[in-house]
Amino acid sequence: MKLLKTILVLICTLAFVFSCKTEKASKTEEKPVVEDLPVKVKGEEVTYATDSTKMKGYIAFDENNKGKRPGIIIVHEWWGHNDYVRKRADMLAELGYTAIAIDMYGDGKQAGHPDDAGKFAKNVMSNLPVAKARFNAAVDLLKKHESVDAGKIAAIGYCFGGSVALTMANSGQDLAAVAAFHSGVQLPVMPNEDLKARVLVCNGAEDPFVSLESVKAFTSALDSLGKKYEYIAYPGATHSFTSKEADENGKKFNLPLAYNAEADQKSWESLQQLLNDVFKGE
Repeated sequence: MKLLKTILVLICTLAFVFSCKTEKASKTEEKPVVEDLPVKVKGEEVTYATDSTKMKGYIAFDENNKGKRPGIIIVHEWWGHNDYVRKRADMLAELGYTAIAIDMYGDGKQAGHPDDAGKFAKNVMSNLPVAKARFNAAVDLLKKHESVDAGKIAAIGYCFGGSVALTMANSGQDLAAVAAFHSGVQLPVMPNEDLKARVLVCNGAEDPFVSLESVKAFTSALDSLGKKYEYIAYPGATHSFTSKEADENGKKFNLPLAYNAEADQKSWESLQQLLNDVFKGE
C-alpha cells in the first residue's frame, strides 16, 4: 500500500512538472502581435533650388509607415503650385506613396489670370535646360527623403504639368511611370528611344486644347517605338476635368474648362492601376 502511494505521488509530480514545462514552452513560442497603424499623412513644406532659382514645394507621406516606398513627382497646372496640387500629394500619400508637389515657376509663384499663366508656362516650356534643372532638383530632393526608395520614382502632371512630366520622360528621365491629365501632347521632346517610363495620358474627348492631329502624332510615335502606354479620352469631358475649380475659372475667364466627376474618378483609378503595375507587379 505504501509503495502504491509512493508511485502515485511520483506520477502526479512528473505530470505537474511536464505541464509547467509545456506551458512555459507555449508562452515562449508566442509571437508578439504587430498592430497595423492607421494611415497618418504628414505634409511638409520644403524649399530647394537650382543655380539660379529658389523653389517651394510640398512633400506628403504616411508617417506611421516606417518602410521605404516609391516616390511620386506631381507637376502643377499652369496656375502654379497651389492647394490643388498639394491635395493630390496628400491623396497619393494615403495610397502609400511619398509625393512631392513641385514648383516649376520659382518662389511658389502663382498666376491669377490666364494671360500670366500662359507667360509663366511658355517661359518654362521654351527653355528646356531650365525646365530640366528645376525638375531634376525636385527629383533629387524626393530621392533623399527618408521614406523614399530612390530606385522607384514616377511623375504625374496636370495640364501644363502633364506636358512637363511627359517631356521629362521623353528626355530620358529615369522614371518607372509617367501620367498626364488634361495635357497637351504636342511636346518640345516627342517620344523617342530615350523614353524609359510606362505612359498614361488621360484627356477629355471634348478638350479643344488637344487636337486630334497631335494625339495621332503622339500615339503613332509610341507605337513605332513599341512602348507600353495607354491613351484615354473621356466622352463629354473637356479641359481641367479633374479640378473642382474648373467651372468657376471657366465662367470667370470665358474658357472651356469644366469639372467632370466621372472622368476625374476614372482617371484616378487608372493612375492607381498604373502605379500598382509598375511598382507592385502586374
